[in-house]
Amino acid sequence: MKILIVHFHPFELWHAPAWISERLQSEFPGVRVVQFDKYDRVPQEIQDTDVFIGSFLRPEQVPAAKKLKWIHSPAAAVHQFMFPELLQSSVLITNAGSVHGPVVAEHALTVLLALAKRLPQAMHYQARKIWSQEQLWSERPRPREVDGATVLVVGVGGIGGEFIRRAKALGMKVLAVRQNPDKGAVGADEVHPPSRLYGLLPRAGYVVLCTPVTPATSPLLNRGLLGMIQAESYLINVGRGTLVDEAALIEDLRKRSFAGAALDVFAEEPLPQDSPLWSLDNVLITPHTAGVTEGLWERHYRLIAENLRRFREGRPLLGEVDKREGY
Repeated sequence: MKILIVHFHPFELWHAPAWISERLQSEFPGVRVVQFDKYDRVPQEIQDTDVFIGSFLRPEQVPAAKKLKWIHSPAAAVHQFMFPELLQSSVLITNAGSVHGPVVAEHALTVLLALAKRLPQAMHYQARKIWSQEQLWSERPRPREVDGATVLVVGVGGIGGEFIRRAKALGMKVLAVRQNPDKGAVGADEVHPPSRLYGLLPRAGYVVLCTPVTPATSPLLNRGLLGMIQAESYLINVGRGTLVDEAALIEDLRKRSFAGAALDVFAEEPLPQDSPLWSLDNVLITPHTAGVTEGLWERHYRLIAENLRRFREGRPLLGEVDKREGY
């Protein structure tokens, strides 16, 4: 069995470290592991590969991969693999939602608390050496408690499920939206389909987006739905930038149609310097760092190794993607 690992990114943490292949080779001596930090060797190497670990393949490379049986994406997102050559094949696809889920959920909860307590505004005042107790209280929205507040969680996968558990621990009421509400959502007070968003958005003090990108979710929050977020509510996006109509979002934030937003993902990344989002004082921007943590690749390795054992034994894989649904 041959495993090909090609997962390169200019950002060091997203780049698969060399010890991944070395450790796999040591733990699974009957397996041949090949790892590259560039994609130029993929057309040749993919031809006799059984397992591909990486976030990118070209459609024309799939027919040439005669032995390919399983693709593992170290990202949670797999929309880049949803092209006909793979959709119509028997190749299994797994993702790393369980790896990223807990960390991204922590980030979403962190920024939710920061918005509730108006920490970004406090830091602006700190930079100007202003004792802002009176200002933070008199400005709207005021600092608030999250115990008893309602949060709408859109997407109940690895991130959304972990977020719900943490939100409930703080006493929040959770409304969940998922494509198939019959599957439920552990800990959620209510579970609804996306078609109910129009009525759910006005009920939420916080809206957290962590759903995958599919044709049905690009964008998910259009101008009309953004207009249903109530005046003192906050939007948090840790999914993908294309989930939101960014032009409409900027317009609503400028008009203060709702309280503000915490954004970790954007339609274009890095966020262009001329984006109006940089200068809006009701926006908390993080540079796609919700999943950044020192333990990332150790957790990646544990998932890959466990799935490799399952794969060799013919057992179901963790994080298997439903290619019909796109996630």
